[in-house]
Amino acid sequence: MKKILTYIAIISFVLLICGFTGFSTSKDDNEGFVFDINDLYDYQKQFKSEPLTVCSTNDAKTYMDYRMTNLVDSRQYQFLRYECTVDKNTGFLYDKDGFIAVALGSYYGVIGDRFYFTLDSGVVLPLVKGEEKADVDTDWEGCYHTIDGSVIEFVIDDDYASAYFGTNSNGYVLDGNYNNYSLFNGGIAKVEKVLEEKNDKIVSFQIDNTVPTNIDIFNYASGY
Repeated sequence: MKKILTYIAIISFVLLICGFTGFSTSKDDNEGFVFDINDLYDYQKQFKSEPLTVCSTNDAKTYMDYRMTNLVDSRQYQFLRYECTVDKNTGFLYDKDGFIAVALGSYYGVIGDRFYFTLDSGVVLPLVKGEEKADVDTDWEGCYHTIDGSVIEFVIDDDYASAYFGTNSNGYVLDGNYNNYSLFNGGIAKVEKVLEEKNDKIVSFQIDNTVPTNIDIFNYASGY
């Protein structure tokens, strides 16, 4: 018994020295960043960016649970689990600078690319591509999902998100469409590729009302 207690004491000491605080599928500390969904109401762009073509203005914003990405050797698995943090309040996953993980089609970059998606409401969403929608499931050169028309598909922890946003009779968070939440309501008005260099000063967005809106959508949670 004394030997067992001695071994436990030694192991505890080693773990303490190494700074072990428990296993986690994602980082517990993203360089001091604290995610607060309310900050998105007045988001300020911190990085320089370059404009991209808006391939669809669709306002559908579906979601998938990040645990559905389970191929360990894949770039998306590694990115979501080791370069993102799960917000235990809203269920969103975010990177070290607070960019929210989403699934995008191949039209918009590769895993790890970051974007500013601005809605026609004026809200700027800082997004990072954490998963890719398969080309066989998308239309218009990997732009939007063929079934629901969504360009943006949030990557979430369904358990936390359900508790925060609530579910309806179909069992989906926000009835399967984050467009049903006031903050995320609106079509896509502008898309920018985020560069590594930070802005010298805060940049404000002016809504471009010339973008056409011509794609119908319906509530649907793809869960890919």
